[in-house]
Amino acid sequence: MRVANLVRNLNKEAPWILVLPPWGRLYHWKSRHLHQIGIPWSLFFDLPSLRRFVPVIEFEEFLKLLPEPVIDELYYLQNYAEGWTDFEDKMDVRDCIENPYRRGDESGLWEGWFFGYGDHVAARKVTCISLLGHSALLQPFLLHNTTARTVMVDRAETVLHDRFGDKWYWECRRSMRFSRALRDLGDEFRREFLDSTDEKDNTVLEDDWRKMERKHGEAKGGPYVAAHLRRADFLYARPEDVPSIENTAKQLKEVMDKQKVDTVFIASDAPKEEIDKLKELLKDYKVFRYEPSKDVMQTYKDGGVAIIDQWICAHAKYFIGTRESTFSFRIQDEREILGFDPDTTYNRICGDKDKECEQPARWTIVYNSIE
Repeated sequence: MRVANLVRNLNKEAPWILVLPPWGRLYHWKSRHLHQIGIPWSLFFDLPSLRRFVPVIEFEEFLKLLPEPVIDELYYLQNYAEGWTDFEDKMDVRDCIENPYRRGDESGLWEGWFFGYGDHVAARKVTCISLLGHSALLQPFLLHNTTARTVMVDRAETVLHDRFGDKWYWECRRSMRFSRALRDLGDEFRREFLDSTDEKDNTVLEDDWRKMERKHGEAKGGPYVAAHLRRADFLYARPEDVPSIENTAKQLKEVMDKQKVDTVFIASDAPKEEIDKLKELLKDYKVFRYEPSKDVMQTYKDGGVAIIDQWICAHAKYFIGTRESTFSFRIQDEREILGFDPDTTYNRICGDKDKECEQPARWTIVYNSIE
């Protein structure tokens, strides 16, 4: 999203196209038997929808446009070697602290990982840039310091959103619709097991996100509670936010009873034995999880299955997530776009020792006008 908005601003002065780097194995993709490198964005996202925000092409398409698979200039973003004490936006061309690229002995080109295409792709020039701050810092540099036709910015995840949560943030986020195939799989599960359809839940999508306007409370959601229970790494990274299975069951019972439903959908990275224990503790309720077929797993990988989980959670009458989990954040984004009441969206499971358990839905938001 940060780079897409950078490209949007670049296009005000010159024509730029955002090349979508292939997805590779992420930390949470645990299925080692699957080949999960070089995955195109179209497997996960609706590219025509993305193109309504900025021009984008897949990496494979990009390579076909080149006379040879060589990127003209590569800028590798790094920290400042001396560190920093006071935060201020700054950017400087510096010597490389650690350069992951190497110059080929015969070709003289810079070789590296290149999203798993390293045996076939290289760069003519590599420059290291120390950068601290927002993505807008790159805009004048890319407009005035390079005449290259193809430019790659590596480690762009280190830059910040120019204005997190503003109009353009949400325009970009709304354009990021999941692929039709993954949405269909999620909708099929909702319809078959959760008595949930877009027509009944008032969550019908317009074909063009730019024409879709929803107000808080317009979406009703399906007759179930959805819960994202982040456990695994959070058990030791954030133990204060992860309750015992017994406490988790107790909280889910309270939520279902309050919402007057007897069904809960669980998205979780918990091991099977914890899920089995949770189901036993909730034996008087209907507990569902999405369990992909071999064909679905082989085709859409761990990332696609995670999206299906998010999609099902996004359509529940009520959602409760895990504090500071990116997975929960993205479900909340989807519910915001669909028009759910914040009270049914911004809720979190409470840790065993968290007596106050502050709920984001109870926060008071103060809006300041920024010219």
